[in-house]
Parts: sequence; C-alpha cells; structure tokens
Amino acid sequence: MRVVVVGATGNLGTALLTRLQAEPSVTELVGIARRGPRSASPPYGDVTWYGIDIGADAAPEQLAVAFAGADAVVHLGWALQPSHDRDAMYRTNVTGTSHVLDAVVRARVPHVLVASSVGAYSRGPKGRRVDESYKTRGVRRSSYSSYKATNESVLDRFSRQHPDVVVTRMRPGLVLQAAAAREIVGLFAGRWVPTTWLSRFRPPFLPLSPRFVAQIVHADDVADAFWRAVDRRAGGAFNLATEGLVDPYVVARVLGSRVVPVPYRALRAVVLVTWLLRLQPTEPGWLDIAAKIPTMSTDKARRELGWTPTRTADETLGEFIGGLATGAKHEGSHPLSG
Repeated sequence: MRVVVVGATGNLGTALLTRLQAEPSVTELVGIARRGPRSASPPYGDVTWYGIDIGADAAPEQLAVAFAGADAVVHLGWALQPSHDRDAMYRTNVTGTSHVLDAVVRARVPHVLVASSVGAYSRGPKGRRVDESYKTRGVRRSSYSSYKATNESVLDRFSRQHPDVVVTRMRPGLVLQAAAAREIVGLFAGRWVPTTWLSRFRPPFLPLSPRFVAQIVHADDVADAFWRAVDRRAGGAFNLATEGLVDPYVVARVLGSRVVPVPYRALRAVVLVTWLLRLQPTEPGWLDIAAKIPTMSTDKARRELGWTPTRTADETLGEFIGGLATGAKHEGSHPLSG
C-alpha cells in the first residue's frame, strides 16, 4: 500500500508517519511538506519527500506527480499563523485543500482523508454530545473555524462531483502530544514565551472563563484513527476525542493550581486588544471556539473503525504539560523543533 501524507512534519503528521510505519501492509510512504525534515531521524527517514507549497499555483500539478500510484492521500496541511494575514492563511488552508483535491482527481487516487476539526461545527450545546450529522457552519468570528467550515463545504461538493473517490473527514478535538508542546505554545502564545519554568514552578492561579469547555485527544490516537480508516477504506465523517471534557478546573487540577473565574467578555476583550497590538499571536476567535462549539460524541468512530482512545483527557493534558516543562521537541521537524 502506498500512502501519501500532506503536512507530514507537523504535530499530527509526525504521529501518523510513526503509526503507518508500524503496518506491514504500508509498503511505501510519501511525505509532503513546504519544508522537508531537518534530518532523517525517525519517523522521517523511511519516507520519500516532496517539498511543495500546497497554496501555490503550481501545486496541483506538483502534487499529482507525488500522488501517482497512491492508494490513499491523507491531507493534514494547515497554517495557524500568521493570524493577522488572512490572505496567507486562506491560501494555505482553503486554496491548499482545493489543490490537494484537484491533484487527487488528476492522479486517480481512490481514497482521500482530510483533517477537519471540532472547530468546523456551528455553535451548539455543551451539555449533550452531538454526532457527525450536526451542522458544520463554523463559529463566525473565528478564522480557523470559518476555514474548517468552508473546507467541509468544499468536501461536500467534491463528494458529489467525484462519487468514485472515497472521502473521509476526521474531526478531532485539540490534538496534543509532548513533542508538539513547544510548537503549540509558540503558535498560540509566541515562540519567545519560556515554558521550562513549569518544571520548577506551577502558577497558583489560572484566570479563565468557566464557559471554556473543550475536548482534546492525543496525536497518537488520532493517527490510529486515520490508519484504521485507510485500512478499511472507510468514508464519511468521524469525531475523535477522549471521553473526558477539559474545562478550567481540569487544567487547574493537572497543574496543581486554582481557577480565578474571569467573565468571558472581559477576557475576550483583553485577548482582542493584545492581538490587535501584536503583543501575542492568538486571535479572540479561539476563545469563541472554546466557549461556543458543541461537545462531540465519538460513538461512530468506535463503532465503524473499532477505535478507542488509549489516553484519558487528564493523561493527554498531563503529558502535554510535561512536554512544556521539559522543553520536549522533535529536532527532525521544523515545526516541532521549537
């Protein structure tokens, strides 16, 4: 089996390469990244690499060459920064996805799998779990959510136009792992923010809104779900998350801290002002996602893929915080090297 992974050096891409290399039926792995790996350290060594900017005009033709003969293409490519440059992010996230799908058709790939997100869902309930039929129109004031929702519509149209291609959409919660800790904090807080102090000192207070309720999932568990879908050639959408929910009180418990409740509107105003002043890179739309999107049921993934997360929410969060404290990173990857 020949499998191509687009966005193969990032948080999820690295986990997926590791998972695929454990399968004897995967005989060839191809990695696509704007910048290839910095070294041939595992899991990057036994991979054929193509350096392609998926948002570029030439991308469909270049990708089609890389996709030739593939049994499956997994599209994970995404840009979270620069958050102030909407055109640049749209180019990678939406135009790039269209280019990947164009190349899938050109290369006659029978199966394409795309990383969507819980962020694609419209605002909804926190008190009950929604399944994959829930509407995917996004949260209006979040660029991330809007782009994910746009891509869901793109995939709807693609599925209608190309019924011969199996289309799979994975909708995970926030994907975490220790090796990606520096990358994730850098994307949301800035690469200058130190984190290793967490090994010696834990913040006594966390000023957060009680409205924030999120679902997380370990990168290895998401990678396993992707493999199961590839192996079964399973189409459709699948929610992926640990069973436990993460709110400020869960984070505080793992950190050994105490929550100081802050009104959502006040916290959003602070984030908006500091983002507009370019003091930090996180747009306030991320708070809207945490406060407004629904919680997901993962019953379908368990039923159709035989998937079960191997780590709880507390374990996943604890590993991530441990990665911050130790400065964990993956030197072979540009994104994960911090």
